[in-house]
Amino acid sequence: MTFSELVQKRRSFRKYSERPIPREDILKCLEAARLAPSACNSQPWHFIVIDEPELKARIADRIFSGIYSMNKFAKEAPALVAVVSEKMKFLAALGSQVRDTRYFLMDVGIACEHFILQAEELGIGSCWMGWFDEKALKEELKIPKNKKIDIVIALGYPAEDKIVPKIRKSLEEMSSFNKYT
Repeated sequence: MTFSELVQKRRSFRKYSERPIPREDILKCLEAARLAPSACNSQPWHFIVIDEPELKARIADRIFSGIYSMNKFAKEAPALVAVVSEKMKFLAALGSQVRDTRYFLMDVGIACEHFILQAEELGIGSCWMGWFDEKALKEELKIPKNKKIDIVIALGYPAEDKIVPKIRKSLEEMSSFNKYT
């Protein structure tokens, strides 16, 4: 599969089969994330894979309930991945202050995109979520209070083959050359 085919194929899935994901495939996704570039090579991320069924079910029940229930579909996924944002190197942090840009979020985003594109290539569906009970997740995974979890990824084999066409802006609407239009 070419890169162009991969990005055209990649979707956010919200229905998963019960089929477990082989650990070796999860390791391939983690390796893809590990190789992502980052500001000053800070690599400000830590991926926690939750694939033990009872633990995953308990965590999903806690973090996708109440005001977070719009993501309760993720309870069906055989695995969840919590992505913890870590500290940047000094120069990257300084640059973030000067530019008022949170480079660590860009870095984490690139690593997560590497992870989910690798999953897609392996036939594993995913959904990237930012709406979950972070406090409950930190409690369950024993993550220190001073850490931040910005992203949870639901991971599993899609339960359906139905491909919904992507609705995207045209190139003319989302880009221009040499000036803002």
